[in-house]
Amino acid sequence: MKMAKKIYTMIPPKYRDTAMVRAFGLFKVPLLFWISPSVKELSDKRCVVKIPLSRRTKNHLNSMYFGVLACGADAAGGLAAMKMIINSGENISLAFKDFHAEFLKRAEGDTYFTCDQGEEIKAFVEKVVASDERHHMPVRITATCPDIDDEPVAEFTLTLSLKKKSKK
Repeated sequence: MKMAKKIYTMIPPKYRDTAMVRAFGLFKVPLLFWISPSVKELSDKRCVVKIPLSRRTKNHLNSMYFGVLACGADAAGGLAAMKMIINSGENISLAFKDFHAEFLKRAEGDTYFTCDQGEEIKAFVEKVVASDERHHMPVRITATCPDIDDEPVAEFTLTLSLKKKSKK
């Protein structure tokens, strides 16, 4: 653990969140690593994750493959929740219970996945910490391609499911 903290502090602050997401992807969710996400913003209020449109992420129509769009929504919602869980100092199990997507138009450029529910997620984590029960919360993520226009290309609702792990 000391080595991980030392490496973490050696990374310039601007790149730390991206490095941590990619390391998590490399060791836990290889598909996430493969699509090269970068964290554009991670605060107590919002999380923005960018997935580049590349050979790895596009379909035969030269737009982003819908599976990659799903990964981007998962990354933005999951990272927002993980930040709040880490800040709580508690050992909490994170999962998504279900996933709803509305694809509005083709994502024909680098896609930004935005979750603006940071404060709600923080309150939700506090509720979970105070309980021994599993709790669920809908998390909304909007995908846009700002290089093309500001209109959403997709909207997602993932049900965040958290439970405080019991101490052994």
